[in-house]
Amino acid sequence: MTAKDDPNQAIGRADVWAAGDLYEPYVGRWSRLVAAEFLAWLGVPAGAVWLDVGCGTGALSQAILDRQAPAAVLGIDPSEGFLAHARRQVTNPRAEFRLGDAQALPVPDAGFDAVVSGLVLNFVPDQARAAAELRRAARPGATVAAYVWDYAEGMQMMRRFWDAAVDLDPAAAEKDEGRRFPLCRPDPLRALFEGAGIGTVTVTAITVPTLFRSFDDYWTPFLSGQAPAPGYCMALDEDRRAALREWLRASLPAAPDGSIPLAARAWAVKGTA
Repeated sequence: MTAKDDPNQAIGRADVWAAGDLYEPYVGRWSRLVAAEFLAWLGVPAGAVWLDVGCGTGALSQAILDRQAPAAVLGIDPSEGFLAHARRQVTNPRAEFRLGDAQALPVPDAGFDAVVSGLVLNFVPDQARAAAELRRAARPGATVAAYVWDYAEGMQMMRRFWDAAVDLDPAAAEKDEGRRFPLCRPDPLRALFEGAGIGTVTVTAITVPTLFRSFDDYWTPFLSGQAPAPGYCMALDEDRRAALREWLRASLPAAPDGSIPLAARAWAVKGTA
């Protein structure tokens, strides 16, 4: 079966995100909050050499620089659009960003004190191979860790979107990330790391608030056309898109000032090489 035939493998992140400026208002702003909690949980000491696999716009790399006092951070991503954004935003000389694939990392064996990956593994076609690559890049005793959104339940901005979409169009369930990315749950994450030979594996939930200033602040990022939910949204004709918009407007919780208080949960996994 090819990636095209398998709905769980059909999306490569480099295809769904061509530009970092579109990613930021959609989930980039929330991923930064998760990154801070994730790093605190890892407890990697200062002076470490870090590898950030699937670095995207550089949110996790920047958090490492801000919070961990690293000796160096190397970010790897398959998207030139993401890398261009990361290089513009992350200018610390200890950071470098390089084109590469999580399934065949362009790095030597055992070269890093901490190997991390944020919000990426579910998009990788061969996840077992990617996990093995994370372990290969880590020095003996190094921390290997990752986190992914809880699409099935806890990533509420997406969960609310897909629940509304399926209410209006049952066929939309086939595109729902909660169904398409079974890795984004504790047991599959643990099994992935243990299967790669990573030791002392632990999984935890990281939940952060996602306060939208208004309904438009929530809705507009879905009009980017990139990533599964925005792609579905923009594939609708104008009438069906308007119906989805109004269904969401009526169903989302709104404070008296018009803000929409939601939360986002990610599952994080860590172990030792």
